[in-house]
Amino acid sequence: MILIRSILENPVGIALSVIKKIELIDFLYPVENVGMGENGFDILYAPDAPVPLSMPATRIETVDGVVGEYVGGMSLALGQAAYLARHLIGKDAFHRLEFYEEAKRALRKFDKMGAGMLDIALWDWAGKKLETSVANLIGSNRTRIPVYASTYHGDRNGGLSSPEDFADFAKHCQDLGFKGFKMHGWGEGIVEEEIASIRLIRERVGPSMDLMLDPACHLRTWADTVAVGRACDEANFMWYEDPSRDGGISQSAHRLWRDRIATPLLVGEHIRGLEAKADMAVSGGSDFVRVNPDYDMGITGALKVGFMAEALGLDVEVHSCGPAHRHCVAAFRNTNYYELALVGPKCGASPPKVYTNGYSDDIDALDADGQFPVPTGVGLGVEYDWDFIRKNARSTVVFE
Repeated sequence: MILIRSILENPVGIALSVIKKIELIDFLYPVENVGMGENGFDILYAPDAPVPLSMPATRIETVDGVVGEYVGGMSLALGQAAYLARHLIGKDAFHRLEFYEEAKRALRKFDKMGAGMLDIALWDWAGKKLETSVANLIGSNRTRIPVYASTYHGDRNGGLSSPEDFADFAKHCQDLGFKGFKMHGWGEGIVEEEIASIRLIRERVGPSMDLMLDPACHLRTWADTVAVGRACDEANFMWYEDPSRDGGISQSAHRLWRDRIATPLLVGEHIRGLEAKADMAVSGGSDFVRVNPDYDMGITGALKVGFMAEALGLDVEVHSCGPAHRHCVAAFRNTNYYELALVGPKCGASPPKVYTNGYSDDIDALDADGQFPVPTGVGLGVEYDWDFIRKNARSTVVFE
């Protein structure tokens, strides 16, 4: 009775977690010596490249003044995020599962990527509201996670321009303490070049380093995919990722490749959400499950995918990097590495340098034991340079 009377006497008390404002900012940021390939899509080494990269930033504020923040996702998904954001005004920020279900239905005709940045900001808000980290909210006790170096695409500009360049850089990463190394090859998909790189990298780093290959769907034929995969077999690669121009979505093609290639396949970066990833796994189209909180409806969606993989006895590997990704890796028993993407010998790391509390996804931030820390501060555990973000904004949308 006392509790009921207190609520009735102070109705504002039951509304402190109601969302009153959402801000979506698309901003530009420079990356040293990084540009686009001739196809206009692959990110690679380009000396003195004048074209900046872009990224969204999200802020969700509730009536009590607590603000959930996240910098991450893809600018192309901002239209979806804006479509969802207007419907979050007036909703309870704690109700992440309700948002997940409603967003999944609202974006059922699309890829749902716009939901991720909002969900992650809601997790950051919850951590700040409850004065604990996202890892603690999930229930993880991991404070450090192993890292592999994930390269830019091969280029023709003197960066990663030959099999020797990739082998040299793999050895450099090994010397820095990385236990794993993943190559993204050339967009032309020249089989002989890919195979030469696979063999030379393994020769250079020896048997102790985990190696992966991600052609990022640039191999042009089924036969090319088999040939490169068999080279991965010979070099004892840990996985072979999204090899073919099917786009990484064909269950039947990947089942056929699994019958002919011994190297485990990692497929699923380009299919969205729990159900599609479960279908790929159950059908036998992939040996690993792939997930990304930016792409797969946030931390909420990523957790669903990770636990699905665990139930099937499969490992889940988190695509790309960032504070939300670190918390997800920390939450999964059935995972192997955090992906430091993208890095190269002559260019800066691809994530924006917008953190003011020491957080970094630079290659030289690796600890001596080949690991990164999981942020322990409240929420995502990072602080952003909002002055830089606003100064470099190319669009801002506010919902109140």
